[in-house]
Amino acid sequence: MSPLPERAAPRVEVHPDAHALATAIAGELLHRLSDAQAAGRTPHVVLTGGTIADAMHHELTRLAPASGVDLGEVELWFGDERFVGGEDADRNVGQVRRAFLDPAGVPARRVHAIPATEDASDVDAAAASYAQELAEHGPEEFDVVMFGVGPDGHIASLFPGFPQLAEETATVLGVRDAPKPPPERVTLTYPALRRARAVWFLVSGEGKAEAVAAAHAPGTTKEQIPAVGLTGTEDTRWFLDRDAASRL
Repeated sequence: MSPLPERAAPRVEVHPDAHALATAIAGELLHRLSDAQAAGRTPHVVLTGGTIADAMHHELTRLAPASGVDLGEVELWFGDERFVGGEDADRNVGQVRRAFLDPAGVPARRVHAIPATEDASDVDAAAASYAQELAEHGPEEFDVVMFGVGPDGHIASLFPGFPQLAEETATVLGVRDAPKPPPERVTLTYPALRRARAVWFLVSGEGKAEAVAAAHAPGTTKEQIPAVGLTGTEDTRWFLDRDAASRL
């Protein structure tokens, strides 16, 4: 792979409330996808779960028909997944499927879901399987990687103090004993996630304000707040509502 270009300095974009935030993210994502397709490129996007992401996915479904984006020509990946049964309500892919994939008619062949418990013998086997899929079908560089941010500053299933933060080779790892349930998860790592044109953090609510402030404080490390370990090559953006931005 070619060397990575200069990283983009993070920007903060604050919206009045969660609904306005979700609409803005969806609109910006569709704009990015439209530009990529106009350039003759099949865009690759890393999706995330969570409350604000769910709202954004509903807005994607609403806005996509007028956008001109061909959703049948967008490759969709996941930054992490809970290692549970395929129909478990905790699965990120299930949440995204209900809000966006099914109502928007996204073809199943474009959705790269992380294996569930019935697809892999254990969490490490699931990680190895997804790493192979990423190696065979993934891009040189993702167009957009999106994250929710936990109150502890975690992104995907990269948690403060966990060994996955130090990984510099593997693109996907299993996680055991996660500090929030369910305890077993599969996550993309920094080596995979760093290869992104745009890195977006989607954060809503006063309960995330302390983590947002810590991420923007001088000297904060990724071991303390994993979100600070990632920037895009073209665009690094914190999409916040007023409550999430209240301590900046």
